[in-house]
Amino acid sequence: MQRMLERTLCLAALVLAACQAIPPQPVVPPAKPAQPAFTPTTYRDLPGWDTDRVQDAWPAFRVGCKALIASARTQANWQATCASAEAIDPNDAVQVRRFFERNFTPYRVSSSDGTDQGLVTGYYEPLLRGSRTAAPAYPAALYAPPDDLFIVELAELYPELKGKRVRGRIDGRRIVPYWTRAEIDAGKANVAGKALVYVSDPVDAFFLQIQGSGRVQLAEGGVMRVGYADQNGQPFRSVARVLIDRGEMTIDEASMQGIREWGRRHPDQLPQLLDENPSYVFFREIAPPAPGTLEATIDGPIGSLGVPLLAGRAIAVDPRAVPLGAPVFLATTEPLSDTPLRRLVMAQDTGGAIRGAVRADFFWGFGDEAGSRAGRMRQPGQMWLLWPNGVPLPENR
Repeated sequence: MQRMLERTLCLAALVLAACQAIPPQPVVPPAKPAQPAFTPTTYRDLPGWDTDRVQDAWPAFRVGCKALIASARTQANWQATCASAEAIDPNDAVQVRRFFERNFTPYRVSSSDGTDQGLVTGYYEPLLRGSRTAAPAYPAALYAPPDDLFIVELAELYPELKGKRVRGRIDGRRIVPYWTRAEIDAGKANVAGKALVYVSDPVDAFFLQIQGSGRVQLAEGGVMRVGYADQNGQPFRSVARVLIDRGEMTIDEASMQGIREWGRRHPDQLPQLLDENPSYVFFREIAPPAPGTLEATIDGPIGSLGVPLLAGRAIAVDPRAVPLGAPVFLATTEPLSDTPLRRLVMAQDTGGAIRGAVRADFFWGFGDEAGSRAGRMRQPGQMWLLWPNGVPLPENR
């Protein structure tokens, strides 16, 4: 038991201090993120609220309710509101709009310095080509979490860090940070027997890790859906930012499509570029939803809330600032455009690069068209949290 405690302390010290030195230094709990500000307002102050087809977000809200009231942590906040939603006719646009207006108060979301404008990016569910069997035509494996990846719950060290965790591996008598992307690609990780599927394009596999979920058209027939299972604990680094810093790409060219084009021009340098992002995602196979369920009608990838994401009506947020599962009114613009994109969405997902109060990743849906929009989206935006009446506002976690 003492040895395990020492290992836990070692891992926490290594990761929290961003240091790999041995022996471990004293553990200092990480500072909480800056407290977001929620300013009460009215629906008249939400640009585009009256013209949005609010009823289109209703299936996402209802499926989210199932997860929120099933969780002991969120049930008290959502039980009454979700129960009252059962009486609403989903085909009656007026009823749906009035439900939100009568049961939720809108709050303008700001960072602690008062800034209410932030960044909105996009993501999607891609389709890859692959096989369950390794073959020269399918060189890139998607792995399930390896057995040597360990997770330490920091609440065992600091109760105020409930829900926070770090990842690592055992190296002799030490626990150290887990392998980076470059090291995993070099064969250092213990991934024997962990390949779920092999796909045709390593670049597709890389971007799938950024998206977090996708579908694979199998050579054997049928489609396999995969979703996020775990991550190696290493920080995410944007390869677009690497190219910008090198002067090989402008900010306007910084998109998924721009990175692919750069890779076509520099195939010999592409593996080294991808390794600049040390973060590595492991996957799990996702079973199809049961026929006849609400989940089957949405038929999207599973987000962090544990429910399928509805195209155009779901976003990823930083859950330390915006509570997972809550309705959010988003005001931004279409990719590379001034055309307004203003609509009610559900905060049902998270992402490694989504950090901050006014920060969202907009889910565009499945396929190439959604990918084209998602890859080009890097727009300014504002957010309003819709929070149940009579329920205390969430605290920063």
